[in-house]
Amino acid sequence: MTAVEVIGELFAGPGARDYLGEPVTIGEHMLQAGALAEAAGAEGPLVAAALLHDIGHLRRESTDTRHGEAGARWLSQWFGEAVTEPVRLHVAAKRYLCAVDAGYFGLLSAESVRTLSAQGGPMSAAEAAAFEALPHARDAMAVRRWDDQAKDPAVTPPRFAHFAPLLEALVRP
Repeated sequence: MTAVEVIGELFAGPGARDYLGEPVTIGEHMLQAGALAEAAGAEGPLVAAALLHDIGHLRRESTDTRHGEAGARWLSQWFGEAVTEPVRLHVAAKRYLCAVDAGYFGLLSAESVRTLSAQGGPMSAAEAAAFEALPHARDAMAVRRWDDQAKDPAVTPPRFAHFAPLLEALVRP
């Protein structure tokens, strides 16, 4: 099987139908995030990162605190850092945005507020400064904002097949 077929099976599997405390399934959530990135005109790797940001949940091998890292590690067998680093950092981006953007916390869903505590809460000033210095911090923040918006039960996202050509083009030889 190709990398995209393996990933596609996760989107089609039972894990994608879990809710994780949100009003949409995890599969719908991830597809909505990819569609939001695409609609914003993001470059291909960033669209892929938005689409795949919660792949660690689909693989069921990580907790709320480690799903970004586990997903990025797994994806790194096929994709470069432009895809994997925003996936790895999207949880840290939530913590960062809670620390530096006074209105951001109010945008979080109840489930995101609940998991924030387990994920370490808002960053300290030193943690925020270190996060800002990371090469993919800005992309991680973009993925995080799409993540927060991608929980609308009234939205029907495109199917995984819509994104397959993009992912195929990004897979490393």
